[in-house]
Amino acid sequence: MKTIVVATGNPHKVEELRAVLDLPGVRLITLAEAPGRGGAGGAGGSGGSFPEPAETGRTFEENATIKAVAYARATGLPCIADDSGLEVDALGGRPGVISSHYATDGRETGAIRAERDEANNRRVLAELEGVPLERRGARFVCVMVLAEPGEGGPRVVARARGTFEGRIGCSGDVPRGTHGFGYDPLFLVGPAFLRTSAEFSPGEKNALSHRGAAARELRRALAAG
Repeated sequence: MKTIVVATGNPHKVEELRAVLDLPGVRLITLAEAPGRGGAGGAGGSGGSFPEPAETGRTFEENATIKAVAYARATGLPCIADDSGLEVDALGGRPGVISSHYATDGRETGAIRAERDEANNRRVLAELEGVPLERRGARFVCVMVLAEPGEGGPRVVARARGTFEGRIGCSGDVPRGTHGFGYDPLFLVGPAFLRTSAEFSPGEKNALSHRGAAARELRRALAAG
């Protein structure tokens, strides 16, 4: 049985990955379940805590690689890390790599996820005020990287990228929906743009989403390897 660490503290991401990366002989565990080889602080749990690497990359690919390599080194196990976010055309591609902390311009303030999500959503809607729906094109982007430990240090063995095209709804119509997280309650899914991605069931979302697309690509790489 091959054990792979999923390097995230977000339980929603772990659930989505486990649903898609369902391969015989592969077991996905969280950082909290990984062997306690880390230092103080960071994103660990009962299995030991691991220092969080600084996400200094300017692209999703760079940040996912930083995390995968750092946690493969810290845990001594193969590690999948992802970086994902929202790109809005009318905002010049923002929020981009600072999507999870957009309301604070990328700064970590210690706010809980629900508070962060609400603040981020308010900022995006405010910045799009007056922009018509047809010019609110947007996409979720997800890049996944698999790194494995080795004698010379961890090495990247697979990369995958997925996108999920849609539009950001207008204030008053969104936010809505009880599934998903982050910008899902704002994100209208085509072709008719009647439902937000937060109104899709987990199974429906996995079939369409950026994370599902990246995970399926990574699944093919794992199956071939």
